[in-house]
Amino acid sequence: MSGVRVLVGTRKGAFILTSDGERAEWQVDGPHFGGWEVYHVAGSPADPDRLYASQSTSWFGQLVQRSDDGGRTWHQVDHDFGYEGGAGEHLWYDGTPKPWEFTRIWHLEPSPSDPDTVYAGAQDAALYRSTDGGASWQELTALRKHTSGPGWQPGAGGLCLHTIILDPRDPARIFTAISAAGAFRSDDHGQSWRPINRGLRSAGIPDPEAEVGHCVHRIAQHPARPEVLFMQKHWDVMRSDDAGDSWREISGDLPSDFGFPIAVHPHEPETIYVVPIHSDSEHYPPEGKLRVYRSRSGGDEWEALTDGLPQRDCYVNVLRDAMAVDSLDDAGIYFGTTGGQVYASADSGEHWAPIVRDLPPVYSVEVQTLR
Repeated sequence: MSGVRVLVGTRKGAFILTSDGERAEWQVDGPHFGGWEVYHVAGSPADPDRLYASQSTSWFGQLVQRSDDGGRTWHQVDHDFGYEGGAGEHLWYDGTPKPWEFTRIWHLEPSPSDPDTVYAGAQDAALYRSTDGGASWQELTALRKHTSGPGWQPGAGGLCLHTIILDPRDPARIFTAISAAGAFRSDDHGQSWRPINRGLRSAGIPDPEAEVGHCVHRIAQHPARPEVLFMQKHWDVMRSDDAGDSWREISGDLPSDFGFPIAVHPHEPETIYVVPIHSDSEHYPPEGKLRVYRSRSGGDEWEALTDGLPQRDCYVNVLRDAMAVDSLDDAGIYFGTTGGQVYASADSGEHWAPIVRDLPPVYSVEVQTLR
């Protein structure tokens, strides 16, 4: 019988939530790595039992954990994430040069075809790859050493590389996004990169043709149409139909076009989900109502999904990595909040219920569909 495994990273550990295909009853396992910040937990599409977790604290630094049995046991793998060829400098918040400094791994992206290959996105912005299950890591230096790199400046969350998309049809193509440098694409396995930010507009960037400097929060792609990308930017929800070569705004009638996550329905490439947030300083839902917004037309026209979600006195946030979808016939949509709730819908967002409440603040949510 099919089932799902939800991988949750939180401020104080990781949790694994499992259910059968009905998704009505859930088992909660954790915390794993209690007390540590777990920015991301990801499962291999090629081997569902292979999991990777990014574990860190400001005191002990960065670790990476690996499981080969679906999260029952874990072992530490390599965590040497130095900058190859010298660190160099980027711009600090005040516009002065600052040496590149590794802080943590924000995002892990396993290969769709090889469980031993996994990519890691770091703060300060760098992209790493392991081809031996995390036993060693190599930086793909061309991204950090892009000619625009010395001009990159961090956003409120730091200069983090938070989005990695491996194109399902073209193994040479990789998309990344960095806060607040923008989006980038490689067409040669990461050997070279180019900014893909044409059409983005951002307050504080007077040059409408600026190559970099846009605060991209998240990019999503449907595997059946890899040339179509959806973006939640600092402000604005955006769409590209040419693999990022150009973008147009699709915020339409959203109550706020600020937010962090964006996700695509697993069976309907034109159906997308966002969670609007009131502003870039308040970081909670408009009117204290937690609402997921869905567009079934690829943007511009949005509907609020509220059944089962708190519609008063709710002041949580949903972070950029904290929304995911499963691929069962009746699609499941999941998201976690900074208030420690993980919500699930087993009918594409029509009805919602909390899987678990009162976890530490949720940083990330990923879903594995088990068949």
